[in-house]
Amino acid sequence: MSEGPDATPLPRNRYVAFFLVAAAGLAADLISKEIVFSWPGKLTGQVVYWWWPDHAGIQTSLNEGALFGIGYGQVGLFAVISLVAAVAIPLWLFVGGAARDWWITIALGAVMAGVLGNLYDRLGMHGLKWPEWDPRAGEAVYAVRDWILWRASADWTWPNFNLADAFLVTGAAVLFLRAMLEPKEEASPEADGPTA
Repeated sequence: MSEGPDATPLPRNRYVAFFLVAAAGLAADLISKEIVFSWPGKLTGQVVYWWWPDHAGIQTSLNEGALFGIGYGQVGLFAVISLVAAVAIPLWLFVGGAARDWWITIALGAVMAGVLGNLYDRLGMHGLKWPEWDPRAGEAVYAVRDWILWRASADWTWPNFNLADAFLVTGAAVLFLRAMLEPKEEASPEADGPTA
């Protein structure tokens, strides 16, 4: 077992928890994308299957950027960033000792699920080809498959997303809240040195 900075072994249940959350999230993301993108009319992006009329539904889109379409066309860059994250997260958890904290372990499991789910798509492993109406017709698609549509009103529609995006954002939010709510350590007078 790895040891963290304080030289005590990390509990095995942290490894199990991290890998279970990451694997379950990745499976849910990839299976949901496969189901949705195998429906008729999948790549038109015009058909909406409403769960909650005019507010939440299924509408497919292919995102060649990052979250919310940021960095559109930079698929290679985001694939490299995803690969770096996929290596850095387990290192931080299990070599750096961050896995001592349950919240961080679970949150980073969710982030890892999101990273791997979208990396799978960016590498074109889904096997999709651009449809005939696209200038790249017949070429392999190197883009993230988004399918969840949410809108507050006809004037405000959130960019389409997928479960991987939801796991990434939820994991990041938990990490942020954990950092904000963590008790601050106060410096001891001895650490400041002698006072004259």
